[in-house]
Amino acid sequence: RDFRRVSEVLSRYVSKKIKETVNTMIPLVKPFIAPSEVMMPEIEKILYSGYIAEGEKVYEFERSFGEYVDNPNVLSLNSGTAALHIALMLAGVGPDDEVISTALTAEPTNVAIKLVGAKVAWADVDPATGLIAPQSIRQKISPRTKAIIVVHYAGMVCDMDRINAIAADAGIPVIEDAAHAMGSGYNGKPVGSNSEYTCFSLQAIKHLTTIDGGFISLKDATQLSDGRKLRWFGLDKKIPRLQNDIRFPGYKYHMNNVNATIGLVQMRYIDRIVNSHKENGRYYDQQLQGIPGVTVIPYYADTEPSYWLYTMKVENRAGFIKMMEENGIMASELHLRNDRHSVFAESKCELPALDDFYSRFVHIPCGWWVDDTERERIVALIRKGW
Repeated sequence: RDFRRVSEVLSRYVSKKIKETVNTMIPLVKPFIAPSEVMMPEIEKILYSGYIAEGEKVYEFERSFGEYVDNPNVLSLNSGTAALHIALMLAGVGPDDEVISTALTAEPTNVAIKLVGAKVAWADVDPATGLIAPQSIRQKISPRTKAIIVVHYAGMVCDMDRINAIAADAGIPVIEDAAHAMGSGYNGKPVGSNSEYTCFSLQAIKHLTTIDGGFISLKDATQLSDGRKLRWFGLDKKIPRLQNDIRFPGYKYHMNNVNATIGLVQMRYIDRIVNSHKENGRYYDQQLQGIPGVTVIPYYADTEPSYWLYTMKVENRAGFIKMMEENGIMASELHLRNDRHSVFAESKCELPALDDFYSRFVHIPCGWWVDDTERERIVALIRKGW
């Protein structure tokens, strides 16, 4: 009995310490939700409005988002994965085609390629940035290549000047995966108006969350109609249902009025949220220069990162992560390189630059929840070494 009591006491003590550690740890990612006094009245209003499916709130949200990315040709969806899937279909990608992509990304980027029956052709990365390398894209183009997916990983914008030139020469459309890059910029404009297709995620931990959701922005407004049909079984909700004629099957990928209402409230805060990420990121860019064992990542000309995550390269990453966590700060590489998954076995190839980058890169907290005192402490800890 005494042993049991001691075990119970130790178990409660350990559980308490774990909870305290979790509660005091500075997280790598954290959802932002508008204050309840602002959010809840709007949600209650739409819940009891009698129309909670896709309707006017969705279209209002689309207009607001289109203004933010400086492109009115946008469609809201229920996930960023749905946006990628629709982009590939609109680009005409199908079975036996190839799509050039990167293995340094979250899994949906490349799972979407498998959804349309195509094969992934891995391009290597720029060893300085971890972003897809233009010269590798050029080398991977084949007669079967139907699209190029570039990922603005962690909010860093790819070398779009060179990528655009390569794609134009080959006559191949570019799909920008901007799941991490809301608020990023290229050539003086927001990401979302450069390429034929740009896909955004509004999943829980992104800059802007609607709990879950996504957007696709299109360069060609004439593709909006087909996009609407693909998100709703092949039906166009802007046409009365009894007048619709399904010419090709679609999916149930639409957004609803409840998620759109959340999005509209969240949009009131988006500049504040994105700017806080940027301010913290720029602080790290300056303060982490010259620290032994740390390499600060450069950004391409005419690009502005949104710092969804702050990415850096370190020597002895395991030791770095351990030191940070012992001091209550989460640090991680976060994503498993996609070429490790069995579903992509047929695409296996040598990626030496990714091998090098992946062995050393790490993310540290950079978001709206990191205040001036915390970011100063993070830098001071890194300066001490690990």
